This record gives sequence, structure tokens and C-alpha cells, in this order.
Amino acid sequence: MYDNNDLREVKQLGMFASIASLSYIFWIVGGMELVERISYYGVKASAGLYTQAPVSAGGLGITLNDYAIISMIWAVTQTFVPVFSGGLSDRMGYKETIALSTVIKILGYLAMAMFPTFWGFLIGAMLLATGTGIFKPGIQGTLVLSTNRNNTSMAWALFYQIVNIGGFVGPLIAVYMRQLSWDYVFFACAAIISLNFLFLLAYREPGKADRLERARQIKAGEITQRPLWRDAWQELKKPLVIGYMLVFAPFWFLFFSLFDVLPIHISEWVDTRVIVDTLFGPSGTDSGLLIFFLGLDDQGTKVMPEGMLNLNAGMIMIFCFLVGAVVAKVRVTHAMLVGCILSIVAIALVGLFNAAWIIFFAIATFSLGEMMISPKKNEFMGNIAPEGKKAMYLGFVMLPQGIGWGLEGYFGPKLYEWFASKEAFSREMLADMGWSSEAVANIANGEAFDTLVSTLGQPAYAVTEQLYAAHNVGMAWYIISAIGTLSAVGIFLYGRWLYRLQQAQEI
Repeated sequence: MYDNNDLREVKQLGMFASIASLSYIFWIVGGMELVERISYYGVKASAGLYTQAPVSAGGLGITLNDYAIISMIWAVTQTFVPVFSGGLSDRMGYKETIALSTVIKILGYLAMAMFPTFWGFLIGAMLLATGTGIFKPGIQGTLVLSTNRNNTSMAWALFYQIVNIGGFVGPLIAVYMRQLSWDYVFFACAAIISLNFLFLLAYREPGKADRLERARQIKAGEITQRPLWRDAWQELKKPLVIGYMLVFAPFWFLFFSLFDVLPIHISEWVDTRVIVDTLFGPSGTDSGLLIFFLGLDDQGTKVMPEGMLNLNAGMIMIFCFLVGAVVAKVRVTHAMLVGCILSIVAIALVGLFNAAWIIFFAIATFSLGEMMISPKKNEFMGNIAPEGKKAMYLGFVMLPQGIGWGLEGYFGPKLYEWFASKEAFSREMLADMGWSSEAVANIANGEAFDTLVSTLGQPAYAVTEQLYAAHNVGMAWYIISAIGTLSAVGIFLYGRWLYRLQQAQEI
């Protein structure tokens, strides 16, 4: 049933022994991942805000429906490319595919900067997604080959921590750049990802001799190699892989809503001045250092949406290796189940309250759950992968992400539009006040709320409270958390089945 997949749980080294055992190549690929994540999250954390910002403010000024189309295509492209590019990395070489991906990603950022239209951003997103999909298997395959079964848990935790250093810094750069000009965000990210060419100069592919020897044997006819698509399909048909995909797809729907939709929700419904008031008083702070690292606006009076979301990356950046050390002693599926439940609770809290500090706590809870589940998914697939197919299996990790993120990419913004869009509520209220349908339709995308505030002659925060009280804004988040619950149940059942397979293998 599981063929040559090794399902055994192996005793892990202690935290410090694990860190000391990591080779230099681990830190090289960690550096490349750091650079790639800074540039990627510089765009990803602000994408929803950019597309919703009115043209008059330098944004795209498109509807949530249009954003849903871009988000879905972005998700499907980024997550399904690694399914086959992983096997390509195993055969072509990790260094070669990492270099190729970097070039493609630079083109994606430049397209976003130079063509500020729906189609320009869509093409840029597809290029960025394709480059990311090619980049990941080579990096993660290198990590698997440069570690062993005794230090793999700590290695993945540290790697995930490095990822989130990039995830922390990228949005802060975006906050600063977008207050100057939106296109500066994309140009800056293109420059940052270019730094990976320097890391490639020091990169040495582990296991290259074995790969080249295998290629020689294939060319000489000594061994037969199936076509890449057929090889991948043979592995995908295994019940072990099919079960993994079905179980985790709903979790990724929930996971990506945090990045695709929550920044818009915070921007529209959460008064983050409360946090700044608590920390620094009503006048805020004029410290440039604090403004940058806390993701505040230029005046230092409120936390920008990217700054709030950055709590996620900040916590993982600081605590992931500690959480990794703890969960290294726990069965993989048990850790993933607890992490999934914490993430579900966090998303439900977003729906229940719009108080800034509660949203802060919800993001912190989600982050703890993410630290328990996300590194473990890679560790799990990397460990059970047959020899010579490590990158291929790490590409398979993206399949449930593709299903979950693809569905969320389309339905997440739509759920928000149906139940929580301030833009839609403002247009409805203007119509209720006697505005003609033609007059409402003529309001530029992204400007309906400002028009409503001007018409009512009330402060923006008072109008926001009025709209929030009149609508069940939380319903979108309740639905998302319910979808995530399907994964919690699935992980529990999958874990029990996997345990029986492990017992059978050990006999």
C-alpha cells in the first residue's frame, strides 16, 4: 500500500545538537529563501490592498470580484507548478532551476510595476507564481539532502523561521514604499530577489554526483527512466499521498484567507489606533525606527494592516525553533492536529470581534498553530519520500495548497464581498439615502465609503461603527473556520490510519 515509502518515526537529536549538525549548504539555501520571501511577501501582503485602492491613490481600483480572479489564478499556478517542477529539479539540477526561477520572478515584479492594470497585474502574478513554483522544490530538495532523519525536525523548524524573517521584513518594506508610490514596492522587490544570484555563486548541490551518475546510466541505457509526468503520476496514485491531499486542502483554504482577505478586513473594520494609543499615548510616536518595525503609518498614529499581519511572521521568526524543539518529541500528526485547531479558533475570533487587541490575539493564536503544522508538513513528506524523489514529494506538498488556496483565492474575496465589504455596504446605504442607482454606479471603485462619510458629515470611525453594527460582518469568517474544521477531523482520521501503517511496517 505504501510501497517504498519509509513511514517510521526516528528519534531526533536535541535542539543544540541538531543546530550544530547542520551543514553550510543549509545556511546557503536558508539565505536564498530569506531573500526570496522578503521580495515575495513585500508584494503578497499588500496585493489585496493595492487592487482595492482607488486609481486616484495609485491603486488598481478593481472590484473584489476581479481580485478573486487574480487571486485564484495566482494560487493555482503557484501551487500546481511544483507538482512537476519538483521532479524536474531532481533531474535537471537544483542550482539550474533556482537560477531560472529567479529570472522569472524578476520579470513578474517588473510587469506589476510597469503595467498597472488588471491584465498587467494578472500577468505579473502568473510570472511570480510560476517562478515561485519552480524555486521551492529546488530549495527544499537541497534542504532534505543536506539533513538526516535525526535532525530533520529542527532543520525544518529553523528553515521555517528563516522564511518568516523574510515574511516579517517584506511587508515592512512594502508599507514604507507604498506610502511613497505603489510601483516602488514592485521595483524594490525585483531588486531584492536579484541578490540570490550572489548566493548561487556559493551554492553546491548535495548529491550532484549521484544525480549525474544516474543521468549517465540512463543515457547509456543501463537503467530506464519513465517520463516525468508518468513518474509523478505513479507516486500521486498512492493512497498515502491521496489521503494527504484530501485532509489538508480545507486547512489551506483557512490559512490563505489570513493573507488574502484579513488585510482588507483590518483596513476596513479594525481601528488600530487603539494599539498605538495603548503603547505610546494618543499622539503616537515619531520614532522612525518604531514606525518602520511596527508597520505604522507615516504619522505614527495607527498600525497599518501589513503591520498587524506582521505579528504572524514576527512570532514565527522569534519562536519557531523553540516550538520545533517541543513538537520534535510529538508524533507528526498530533502536532499538526493541534496546530489546525488553534488556527480554526483564531479565524473564528476574527469574525466574533473587531476590537484591535482581540484581532492581535487572534493573529498570535493563528501563528502558534501555524508553527505547529506548517514545518511538520514538509518534514513529513520529505521523510516518507523514496530516494531520488525528495524534491518531487516536496512538490506534492503544494497539491493540497493548490486545491485549498485555489478555492480560497476565488471564494475568499467573494465571501468577504457578500458578508463584509465596506465598499458594498456604503453603496447600499447611499442608495437607501435616496441616491439613484446611476449615481451610485458612477462612484469610482474604492471611493464609496469616503463618499458616504462626506455625505453624512460624520467622522469615518463613527460611520464604520454604524455599518459594522448593521451587518453580520463575521459570517464570512465563521464559514472559513467551518471549512478549516474539516481538516481537523481529517487529520485525526489520517493520523490513526497512518499509525496502523507504521505498525505494520515495523513488524
